[in-house]
Amino acid sequence: MRHVIALDVGGTGMKAALAGPRGEVLHRARRATGREQGPEAVVAGILDFAAELRAYGTEHFGTPASAAGVAVPGIVDEARGVAAYAANLGWRDVPLRDLLAERLGVPVALGHDVRTGGLAEGRVGAGRGADRFLFVALGTGIAGAIGLDGRVEAGAHGFAGEIGHIVVRPGGAPCPCGQRGCLERFASAAAVSEAWATASGTPGADAADCAKAVDSGDPGARAVWQEAVDALADGLVTALTLLDPRVLIIGGGLAEAGETLFTPLREAIRHRITFQRQPSLVPAALGDGAGCLGAGLLAWDLLASTDRSEVTT
Repeated sequence: MRHVIALDVGGTGMKAALAGPRGEVLHRARRATGREQGPEAVVAGILDFAAELRAYGTEHFGTPASAAGVAVPGIVDEARGVAAYAANLGWRDVPLRDLLAERLGVPVALGHDVRTGGLAEGRVGAGRGADRFLFVALGTGIAGAIGLDGRVEAGAHGFAGEIGHIVVRPGGAPCPCGQRGCLERFASAAAVSEAWATASGTPGADAADCAKAVDSGDPGARAVWQEAVDALADGLVTALTLLDPRVLIIGGGLAEAGETLFTPLREAIRHRITFQRQPSLVPAALGDGAGCLGAGLLAWDLLASTDRSEVTT
């Protein structure tokens, strides 16, 4: 059976699948990333894991994978196939696409983890059928994916969708990016966790605890939560003004709060827009499997483009 390798590399673990031509998952596997061993070991682990997946496909389906798609965090030069930088993995300028292609003997597509997850949400998840969508992941940081006609825009330099670094509070808290007042310093799951731990006097409290306290009517939690919602609405309205998406998909850890987040966020956006059209605001549908599904889509897209070029030549 014709299939592809799909691999989603995270800071602590890797999720992988062998995917059939209709997106069906034929095999799943997981492995630790092993970042504590250093960046060279992480790269070696990715190559070994991919080779094992190739061997599994050959043994069980009678043929090796036709292509591979890999999603990685950090700054990714998708056109050159280079993992340029990832703070949580410690690597710089890794020619991961070429390394994998040499090891596997098949074409390889390399993508940014959030954009790849956004691709999956747009095509087969919460944004299915929308010609224009914006996917925003609210996790430790905040990142986004701009979807146009079934593809995700990487930008000229690989930074498209970095909504977490829109300045929403000028002169506010410093951000590791070098600016002050970035959206992710106020509305990420990490930011809400930090603010609620301080407000509640409980060092181990996190964003999920804050959401529960909001639901129980705690005024301190509501103040922390509303500050995050307001910052998020400010950043999203800027994005809506520039991009005019039909669907706005919110994922990541903070989105797990459900309507505790979505109800006030819809209202906050509604109060801020003037001439803009409010898009459909929906939760992500694919969970932590989005990156892996998206990696598979990248691989099939690569094969499709290769097949087309062979026909035209």
